[in-house]
Amino acid sequence: MAMPTFYECTTNLFDPLHAFWERTATRRAVALIQVVVFLVGVAGIELNRRGLLPPGLARLTPVSHYYAISLAFTLVLIQEVIDLIFILPCSVTKAVGKQFEILCLILIRNAFKELVHFSEPISLSDGFEPVLPLLADGVGALAIYFGLGWYYRLHATRPAGSRGTNLYAFVASKKFLSLVLLVVFAGLGLNVGISSLSTGQPQVFFEVFYTVLIFSDILIVLVSHAYQPGFHAVFRNSGFALVTLLIRLALAAPAFVGPGIGVTAMAVAVGLTAAYTAFAPPIREQVGTGK
Repeated sequence: MAMPTFYECTTNLFDPLHAFWERTATRRAVALIQVVVFLVGVAGIELNRRGLLPPGLARLTPVSHYYAISLAFTLVLIQEVIDLIFILPCSVTKAVGKQFEILCLILIRNAFKELVHFSEPISLSDGFEPVLPLLADGVGALAIYFGLGWYYRLHATRPAGSRGTNLYAFVASKKFLSLVLLVVFAGLGLNVGISSLSTGQPQVFFEVFYTVLIFSDILIVLVSHAYQPGFHAVFRNSGFALVTLLIRLALAAPAFVGPGIGVTAMAVAVGLTAAYTAFAPPIREQVGTGK
């Protein structure tokens, strides 16, 4: 019996993990965990406000209930990032769309994080200024959401490509990259969790992971050149790598600037997809032919 090839080993490892993650039972379990963690977070904050937590745990627990909302969105974002990792082998275009979905949720989370500057219950007695960053993030998320609808509609008009040995090898290569990203994601999450607990301060996670995505996108550009050597495909994949860089800059930018960069990145993605759909030859002419 012949030994399994690298592509077969990668596929045999990735596909069961993907199937397990997409199972209805898994999704329900993840949702239940999110609800339980959110309720525990609210209860822990309330106990800390009443001085009922041990000193060590009280030092790590905030006193504003609004932090529980940020925790809830963080849990949703973790799920979305895992979805992104599993989508990566399916389509570069879908993966970029998932990145914008995550950016939308991050902007919404940032808007809710501004609530920590308000008293409980919410009051504008201290002025309207704290509302401005909240509005900027919300409007930015809405603009990106509209752009995503246009982006997916353009993607739907693109004819499906052919299937064959070259495509199988290309997809298997991206599955291997996804497995590596899963390991990086788990290791980074563990490191951030330990650092946050030891310092008592939340450490950045999604910003760092998006930096990793920039390098993974560049690697996809290089790998795709072996299977889709045509200029149009290389330009599109390179452009999507640039879009990931812009998303990363949006996450690192200060208030008001970040949403603007995010909307700009969305505009670049829409323009790139529209140009590729209009001018690129059929996909089957690009895979393995160089035409």
